[in-house]
Amino acid sequence: MSGEKNIVIRNKRATFDYEIIDEYTAGIVLYGTEIKSIRLSKVSMTDSYCYFQSGELWIRGVNIAEYEWGTCNNHIPKRDRKLLLQRKELRKIERALQDKSMTVVGLRLFLNDRGLAKVQIGVGKGRRAFDKRQYIKENEAKRELSSVMKKYRI
Repeated sequence: MSGEKNIVIRNKRATFDYEIIDEYTAGIVLYGTEIKSIRLSKVSMTDSYCYFQSGELWIRGVNIAEYEWGTCNNHIPKRDRKLLLQRKELRKIERALQDKSMTVVGLRLFLNDRGLAKVQIGVGKGRRAFDKRQYIKENEAKRELSSVMKKYRI
C-alpha cells in the first residue's frame, strides 16, 4: 500500500450549505466492484445525506460509478449504503436529529491506512442565504490575509 496514492473525495457543497456542528468517521458496506471504483476516484458525493432506518444509519446520494471491467457482477451506482458506527455514536446522532433543523451529510470519502473505505459524516444545521453570504465574505477575507502574509513572508 505504500506506493498507492491517497484517495479523498470531498463534498464541498456540504460545508457551504450546512454549518457542521459534529463530525464522525464511519465504515461503509461496499461490494467488490465499488471499492475498485473508489480506488480509481470514480465517486461523487454532491447531494449525499444520511438517514435512519430501523436503527441503522444509511447514506443516500453517493454515486460510485460502475467499474469498467465489472461485467455482469457490477453494482448499482446510486444505491443506498449502510454506514458502520458504534451504537453509542448512533444514539448520539439520533438525538441530534430530533431537533427540527438538523441533518446528517456526507463530508468526505477516503481510504484509511489499511485500504478500507471510510466516510466522514457531519451533523449540521442548514444555512440560510444570509449565512451563506457571510460565509463567503469570511473565506475571502481569510484567503486575502493568507496571500498578503505569503507575499511578505510573515
